[in-house]
Amino acid sequence: MFDYRLKVFHTAASRLSFTKASEELHISQPAVTKHIKEIESQLGTKLFDRKGTSVQLTQSGKVLYEYAEKIRNLYRDMEFEISQINEQHKGKLIIGASTSVAQYVLPEILATFNAYYQEIKIELITHNTEIISELLKEGKIDLGIIEGESQSSFFDYKIFKADEIVLTAKTDHPLAHKTLSLKDLYDLNLIFREQGSGTLEFIQNRLKEKGINIAELNTVMQLGSSESIKNYLLHSDCMAFLSISTILNELKNNTLTIVDIKNFSIERNFHFILPKGEQSEMIKLFLRFVKN
Repeated sequence: MFDYRLKVFHTAASRLSFTKASEELHISQPAVTKHIKEIESQLGTKLFDRKGTSVQLTQSGKVLYEYAEKIRNLYRDMEFEISQINEQHKGKLIIGASTSVAQYVLPEILATFNAYYQEIKIELITHNTEIISELLKEGKIDLGIIEGESQSSFFDYKIFKADEIVLTAKTDHPLAHKTLSLKDLYDLNLIFREQGSGTLEFIQNRLKEKGINIAELNTVMQLGSSESIKNYLLHSDCMAFLSISTILNELKNNTLTIVDIKNFSIERNFHFILPKGEQSEMIKLFLRFVKN
């Protein structure tokens, strides 16, 4: 029901490409151009700057894009609430999840949700905690699920799932079956996640509480995903702090192991991150489903 011309503009603005918009909407590129020109004529302003094959939003285009996002979300919520009245569950839910949650925790939940609510289409966007927060702030996702500890006054936070971060090494590591002290960390070669990662933030804060400055540890490399770190560990004598949710298969197959640190553990919760205020019926349905 989203106004079609506005949908064409929104798609072109999201992709910054008339070609990609035509492919996504299954219409010709001249048709995309025609719809954009009609909106520009109606509003009396230019929406795109065209530079060769690429386009950029003008200031007017940026304003229209922000409102188009809001209008699209309102239409979606309206259609869902009306379908609720008719005992139907239809619509689209855009979820943003930090990397570990998206890769290791959500797939089973989403598969089960889809089995119950086949008419609700889920789009899952994966980034680190910092970017997920920005996407929610900009209205580009409906809700987020994050690993990070920092909280913003822009959002509401609800506990999703408990988790633990553990020191990990390959099973045949020389120190694999020893209990370490916190001071031993200074003698290890360590791999960490990238800046902006919620897991990295959590590790840094917990170590700081124990007087350990992460900047003084021997960081061999920072990698952008738990999967990359796990594969690195299998081919080196480095260690890494990883969410236990990410290494269950490796523990089962005895390729990675947990290395104990005396009198130290890192426990945390994954959180739903939501816009302030009343939530749409579709978000409420998803939260109830996950809770139950």
